[in-house]
Amino acid sequence: MILILGTTGSGKGQLAFNLAKKINAEIISVDSMKVYRRMDIGTAKPSIERQNQIKHHLIDVVEPSDSFSVAAFLEAASQKIEQLNQKNKPIIAVGGTALYIKAMLYGLFEGPGTNEQIRKKLQTKAKNEGVENLYLQLKEIDPETAEKIHQNDTKRVIRALEVYELTGKPISTFQKQWEKPAHNWTIVGLRREKPDASSRINKRVKRMLDEGLVDEVKSLLNEDKPLSQQASCAIGYAEIINYLQNKINLDQATELIKKNTRKLAKGQRTWFKTFENVNWLDIKSEDTAEDIFENAKKLLGSLGKI
Repeated sequence: MILILGTTGSGKGQLAFNLAKKINAEIISVDSMKVYRRMDIGTAKPSIERQNQIKHHLIDVVEPSDSFSVAAFLEAASQKIEQLNQKNKPIIAVGGTALYIKAMLYGLFEGPGTNEQIRKKLQTKAKNEGVENLYLQLKEIDPETAEKIHQNDTKRVIRALEVYELTGKPISTFQKQWEKPAHNWTIVGLRREKPDASSRINKRVKRMLDEGLVDEVKSLLNEDKPLSQQASCAIGYAEIINYLQNKINLDQATELIKKNTRKLAKGQRTWFKTFENVNWLDIKSEDTAEDIFENAKKLLGSLGKI
């Protein structure tokens, strides 16, 4: 059981595919946006051709109009891991959604329940004053959590504030109460220098637009059911929606996608620093996918894993 993690655009998907071919594994996606059907370009899903070569799981499992939680992910991932283990099938998990990775490694933390009165009050405040004001409040009381979530992620901002009102403690204090790993994962992390990572992000955003991201978002908006809050807040989609609603022009949307993706990568780096037992591979900007694959094979070979 190998887990490959890294910031967005680090090359982890290509490495997972190459390793899966090498050891005849199946891949479990650990990504909060690849779960959505028809959200393909903006989430950088593996191509259909690639999915036909190697079986991928937890991709295209819910409609864009549906919500999807870390609890739903953990239940689905646990079932799939159990099935693959029973078949003695090697597993490669790959992704950058830190909360999902943390849940898969350690299980869900024992946080407080919900309070409908508090939640409705916060939802009304978000609607009347904007989620930005709630996010600023969160930054004051729990900067650690604010660093990890996007300012437009209304659901998670409200949940963090709800927990604080219920307990008087930041949600980040509960998230430190995770226990021992549920499975014996060998964790490989891909790490790039920030200038290289930013350059790759910029190129990736351009590629997504060239591949038809605007048309993909138009198509989603034309569906009978509206996008869920989670789907509509996804980086790449939120900015293009604003462009299509004539709130910003396409150049502004493009630059915002780049900026927000870099912010996401920064948050991922912060999360990953808290993970234990990660075998880091430092990637140079000139390294090819084949170079990364060879280095990973050497690393895993030295650990007796392949």
